Amino acid sequence: MSTRTWESLTLPAAGTYNLDVAHTRIGFVVKHMMVSKARGHFDTFSGSITVAENPLESSAELTIKAESISTGMPDRDGHLRSDDFLAVEKYPELTFKSTRVVSHKGDEFTVVGDLTIRDVTKQVELTVEYGGAGTNPWGVPVWGFSISTEFDREEFGLTWNQALEAGGVLVGKKVKVEIEGEANPA
Repeated sequence: MSTRTWESLTLPAAGTYNLDVAHTRIGFVVKHMMVSKARGHFDTFSGSITVAENPLESSAELTIKAESISTGMPDRDGHLRSDDFLAVEKYPELTFKSTRVVSHKGDEFTVVGDLTIRDVTKQVELTVEYGGAGTNPWGVPVWGFSISTEFDREEFGLTWNQALEAGGVLVGKKVKVEIEGEANPA
């Protein structure tokens, strides 16, 4: 892999890189019954990152197939695919498109972009931790990253909930997104 040094980081050369879906996980966490956390992930997605000559001008796009949501519980997954939540028949994809890199310190970058769920688009801020670049044992260049963000699901029309007898609600408003991934040259 062609790399370069930029502000003490070894970065991949400028160019377009695709997500390595075999080595990328898009996960989420939501509060359940006010006392614990429910976790899940998406199985089907694609995306690309365009690394600019000036890394602060880089961009990224991600498309997730909504029906690929998985929490390990078939009944819950069916409910999440229903009109109460993702309405996968009407809105088959969730998308993200970065609009700018806001700042960086060391290997951590703050990226702002447009997240679209159920045809509702809102700006979200991502914390992106650059993991480094290398070449795998088969000679394929790779570079890695960790991404996190949090958003209010109700802002995207995901408003279904159920009141609990003891107070509170069944499903928390905040969704935490955690992405661990690798990218390879396109």
